[in-house]
Amino acid sequence: MIKYLIIDDEFIAHDIIKGYCDILPNMQLEKHCYDAIEAIEYLNANSVDLIFLDLNMPKLKGFDFLKTLTNPPKVIVTTAYKEFALEGYELNISDYLLKPFSFERFLKAVNKATKTTVVTAPVIQTAATASNTERIFLNSNKKHIQVVVSDILFVEADGNYSKIVTRTETISIREKISTVIDLLANTNFVQVHKSFIVAKSHINSVEGNRIHIGKHSIPIGKMYKLQVTEFWS
Repeated sequence: MIKYLIIDDEFIAHDIIKGYCDILPNMQLEKHCYDAIEAIEYLNANSVDLIFLDLNMPKLKGFDFLKTLTNPPKVIVTTAYKEFALEGYELNISDYLLKPFSFERFLKAVNKATKTTVVTAPVIQTAATASNTERIFLNSNKKHIQVVVSDILFVEADGNYSKIVTRTETISIREKISTVIDLLANTNFVQVHKSFIVAKSHINSVEGNRIHIGKHSIPIGKMYKLQVTEFWS
């Protein structure tokens, strides 16, 4: 479960963010904070995984608040002021959302912020079962599907769409493969062709200019041949 905090002095901003989060599984609101002082008091006694942070607030501005935190969680800035974006990235924020923002843009920000968040799976740990599972949300055909990253076999470009092939299903999303590469910024994934990204852990064999993953045969592009040979070098 991803525990989050909303820090914003506008009630409507709280309603919008919470409404978007309610669409997504695995998101748990811990507290509504209407100024940074209230948030500091809460964080002194509690911890969260993610903060949605406004910048222009009374008492203490958003970035000034962020500078007071010695070990801040992931932060998504939500503001109407684009001129502060550079300072935000210097403070290592995960994303910068300009109000008003769509659900699709919000979803990208949450995926970016939480892809390295450790989520405890509700099962007993065994030798064959990992207790920590990385998950992402995919927007497919007006549905928001939660996918375990380790279940993804490969991704195939399909024009302005991408096909995410997992152990059990194929999910088509309206994103270019370049966007998916950013989403799967993980050492387990590597681009092997202009139209294919593969999970190295699922590769069964490499033969000539083809990679075999289960029943799938994936081409290796000439420009990516060196990256593939590094698998076993």
